[in-house]
Amino acid sequence: MKVRDFDGKNVYIVGGSSGIGLAAAEILAGRGSNIIIFARGRERLEEALERIKARKKRDRLRFAYKQLDITRPDEVERVMADAVDEFGPPDILINSAGRALPDYFENISYEQLDGSMKLHLYGNWNTVRALLPYLKERHGYIVNVCSVLGFVGVFGYSDYAASKHALMGLTESLKSELKPCGVGISILCPPDTDTPGFEVENRNKPPETVAVSEGGGLMQPEEVAEVLVKGMEKGKYFIGPGSARMLYLLKRYAPFLVDFVMDRQIRKVQKGNV
Repeated sequence: MKVRDFDGKNVYIVGGSSGIGLAAAEILAGRGSNIIIFARGRERLEEALERIKARKKRDRLRFAYKQLDITRPDEVERVMADAVDEFGPPDILINSAGRALPDYFENISYEQLDGSMKLHLYGNWNTVRALLPYLKERHGYIVNVCSVLGFVGVFGYSDYAASKHALMGLTESLKSELKPCGVGISILCPPDTDTPGFEVENRNKPPETVAVSEGGGLMQPEEVAEVLVKGMEKGKYFIGPGSARMLYLLKRYAPFLVDFVMDRQIRKVQKGNV
């Protein structure tokens, strides 16, 4: 399945008030899509909506937002039902909500693990479940925004990587199940991206994690969103911006090399701390 034309499509973007989700919304508004964004904070949603409107292709396009906590399944069902009634059913769903709080494993609480799983796995599950009947009817498209940590476990990201690996598994299962229904699906796995969440992520990052991450580069949300849109146009299942594509191939075909490089960087940091 490919998205051959974004013009006139109804696009639902979860996590659309900032970062990659907002960047994708701005690009798609310029392509002629009707955009509705979802996030928890009203103020950021209002600011984001003004940015999206400024990029619109023409005046008659529709833009809206709704506050939503995707970790609450009953709320997701209610808010998405209201969105369909008021805005129209989705042609495209982009799940872009997420957060990372890296730390040493022994410092990560059960509550943080639970929050990561609820946001990255259950949250995506909830939104897809609520909107799937409409996406089937319209032969729509789903994008789950994951991370390179969905296929590589990295020092300091035990809860985050676990939840993103789970999202990879869910998305691959959906790919197989939804193909006969005419619903396309992609998983976006960006490397480090300069989002508001990345700023928070860096506040408590272990030095070993910093060292391991340095080689992957830092992308801008707009760069990632451009790659996402092009990937949807080509119907790519795996979309790997920047260094992600090469890392994916290395992890698949030469995992020993990935482990060697990461282990060497970690040893250097730890040796310097002794």
